[in-house]
Amino acid sequence: MATILKISDAASLASHMMVIIASANGRLVTAKEGANQLIVSEAHMSKVMQRLAKHGLVKSVRGPGGGFQLIDAPEKITLLQIYEAIDGPLTEDMCLLNNKACIRMNCIMGTMIDSINKQVRDYFTTTNLAMLIE
Repeated sequence: MATILKISDAASLASHMMVIIASANGRLVTAKEGANQLIVSEAHMSKVMQRLAKHGLVKSVRGPGGGFQLIDAPEKITLLQIYEAIDGPLTEDMCLLNNKACIRMNCIMGTMIDSINKQVRDYFTTTNLAMLIE
């Protein structure tokens, strides 16, 4: 079933993996462990984790017993930071066609797109990892 809200697989994996790491209470979590829990390829998870490390959200420890851990406390890491580390700045495009192809003066979607974009930004900005740990 298709969803209206589109978030890349990589950004979704990153968010879920960051919750897994935050739940580990400082224990190192491997890309393989996260990939197994989320039922995805280890190679894809490793690439996602490299991007999170590059953006300073996780620390990578190499070697036997290595893995990833958060750099900051879960309370300090928001979903927006995770999303933007993977997909770049969250834009608030108004047009579903990603251009101004419409010849109409008003969008056929009315103000719905703007409203949804604001809701997503607000949720991503105000939701941190600590809030998502079960």
